[in-house]
Amino acid sequence: MNSRLFVQSDCFQVLKKAEGEAWLSCKIPGKPTLYGSLKCVAVGSDGVPEITASEGFLVKEVTKKSILVSCPEENASSKFVAPYTTFSRVHHKSITCLDISSGGGLGVSTSTDGTMKIWQTNNGEPRRILEGHVYDVNCCRFFPSGLVVLSGGMDAQVKIWSAEDGSCPVTLKGHKGGILDVAIVDRGRNVVSSSRDGTARLWDCGKSACLAEVANCGSPVNGIALGNADNTINLGSPEEAPSEREIGTEGKLLLLAREDGKLQGASLQSRQHVFIYAGSDAMNCCAFLSSVHVLAGSQDGNIYRLDLRNPSTPVNTVHLSGAPVLSLVPFREGYAVSQGDGSCFIIQQDMDHIIELVGADCDPIYKVACSEKLVYTCCRDGIIRKYQLSDLWTLLTYKPTMGGK
Repeated sequence: MNSRLFVQSDCFQVLKKAEGEAWLSCKIPGKPTLYGSLKCVAVGSDGVPEITASEGFLVKEVTKKSILVSCPEENASSKFVAPYTTFSRVHHKSITCLDISSGGGLGVSTSTDGTMKIWQTNNGEPRRILEGHVYDVNCCRFFPSGLVVLSGGMDAQVKIWSAEDGSCPVTLKGHKGGILDVAIVDRGRNVVSSSRDGTARLWDCGKSACLAEVANCGSPVNGIALGNADNTINLGSPEEAPSEREIGTEGKLLLLAREDGKLQGASLQSRQHVFIYAGSDAMNCCAFLSSVHVLAGSQDGNIYRLDLRNPSTPVNTVHLSGAPVLSLVPFREGYAVSQGDGSCFIIQQDMDHIIELVGADCDPIYKVACSEKLVYTCCRDGIIRKYQLSDLWTLLTYKPTMGGK
């Protein structure tokens, strides 16, 4: 891990007033941490503060919602971005999962307050409460239409909901443990679920029936991701002709992030094992970057990037902090990652650009959802944060050499 800058989580509130001061530090592997501060010396007529940094640090760029800071001696630089807005009244307790509809107008989220809600992304106003799961709801996801929601809970049930009226016409039963993640096949005639029981199942939504057990890992499957594999990847052939109820499974690879520290790839149609990679700790989440490149995030803070054509050795391993990697989501030409210490980053695939989304004060950020130039996060502090990156994307200038292995 290279040097990394840290800033006070509420720095943007503090620094928007003259004489406001926020702490700043640079953590250097194997060396003492450098401590400093940012100070607002004046606020311009356009509302943009004039900010200076203490000795050893340099402020390169300031807008109303971003600050680019560097520590020249350590060749460390980071752009910190504040939320565009926050929603604190959607739920009353920790928010454990969220997703944004394809049109970007609706959000769905789950909470330890026992609720799952549909809400408006423009103002955070709740639209529907989705009631029917027993115990906690662990995961939720919009179908591509943006009008239907898929969820999975500790009651071992997968449910399908109407976002328009809150009804639940479909309940899928068969798992023997809580549902930890769900995925949608193409337009949604079929869906996939993973569970604490160590299995991943393919479901027929129309018949409310299990079509197949895609994988049995012998270990809880914490997260899954479904994508199209490059035609150079051998997915095998089905032993029997697929059911006519199986729609869109051809060419699909299912990634499984396992509690036993392994990332597994399984062919959705043939149900055959494709690869397995053993990491350093429990795998919490996974994602596709392309038809050949995938990501996996572990409990000890590692983000592995693998090439499916040679998955035995990572292309690189990024280690931003030792906190658990809780969410990985493709975003533009890179991905968003959230961690258990309140960190949330946007990283380019080539590792030339990164920004850090601030606001959570050391509380775990459980999930990130992206919609065009907007990024949403949900956190243990019960707040949904909305970041607008449209004015920032062309200004990213942080080019670190990440801790590759």
